[in-house]
Amino acid sequence: MTEGKIAVIGEKQIVTAFKAIGFDTFFADNALVTTDILRNLVKENTYAVIFITEDVASQMSDTLEILKSRSYPIVVPLPTLTPNGYGMECIKKDVEKAIGVDILFNKD
Repeated sequence: MTEGKIAVIGEKQIVTAFKAIGFDTFFADNALVTTDILRNLVKENTYAVIFITEDVASQMSDTLEILKSRSYPIVVPLPTLTPNGYGMECIKKDVEKAIGVDILFNKD
């Protein structure tokens, strides 16, 4: 049973700010380390939401797709100081899947 905690995984300079607002933070700067941390957090089953900085998340899209089939935890790519577009693309796909249309980027 998920307790509703929130975790943030990523580069130290980005995730440190989230610690100040009460999120659990985990430092990782590559997909391998992030995958190990993510695997442990999922096993713990205490996190409802896990944010991962998009630069590392974009390197592990297969793993994130597998986690999307589960109810919890919700794993969300988090834009960084130099966004690569991966996070917004994931949000766009999720919104389209949920409601059937692109309401975020449709310019018509």
